[in-house]
Amino acid sequence: MEDKKGKGQAGGQQVNLNLDSTPILYTDSIFMTTNPDGLVLDIGQRVASTSQVRIVSRVGMSRDHAKKFVNELAKLLTMSEGKIQTGKANLN
Repeated sequence: MEDKKGKGQAGGQQVNLNLDSTPILYTDSIFMTTNPDGLVLDIGQRVASTSQVRIVSRVGMSRDHAKKFVNELAKLLTMSEGKIQTGKANLN
């Protein structure tokens, strides 16, 4: 978890984050491209009330890393869903 200074621990590694130059980009569209070596996520935002999507970020990773990402994201969503429904942290 990052603290207010933007530094934290993740998996035993120190993570530094410059909050002034690393914005959180909202997405309402994700396009996924895969090949035998890995995948690329094109993360986009719909442009106002048009049918256009602007790519705001691209993230590439290996297939092994993508599998780990999917598993960890599923765990995080399960934990946070329990907290949202009950208002208390899920202890499972």
